[in-house]
Amino acid sequence: MGNIYYYETPLGTIGIAEANGQITHLFFETEKFQGKGHEKIETPVLAEAAKQLREYFSGCRRSFDLPLAPAGTEFMGRVWKALQEIPYGETRSYKEIAAMIGNRKACRAVGMANNRNPISIFIPCHRVIGAGGDLVGYGGGLDKKRFLLDFEKE
Repeated sequence: MGNIYYYETPLGTIGIAEANGQITHLFFETEKFQGKGHEKIETPVLAEAAKQLREYFSGCRRSFDLPLAPAGTEFMGRVWKALQEIPYGETRSYKEIAAMIGNRKACRAVGMANNRNPISIFIPCHRVIGAGGDLVGYGGGLDKKRFLLDFEKE
């Protein structure tokens, strides 16, 4: 059982979900929320997440300080931790992320873990690009990925 609340952002409506005081999901209105049994209640941790998101979009915040609890395998967790190490305004390739987690040949697996990131923006999977610099894959759509990357470069 958890809680969910919706917020307006420059990218449209974003839903943020939490369970036991930890953020478990962030999703765009175009994505289907996979969680079950969530009540629409704004808890203190959701309010704090929304506050930090507003600060990010106003240009006052470059990193997040939230209790995150993404559900996934141990490998996914290593990838998601590596994503959080990509500095604001920078990008990394799938190959570079694979090297960061100590498995240079795991590019495809890194791509799958990136694709399954349930807490986008807070875990900045938008900062991962193709080896040639191409924008590839983003749960909210490539338009949102481009927006976030351009926003961070300004």
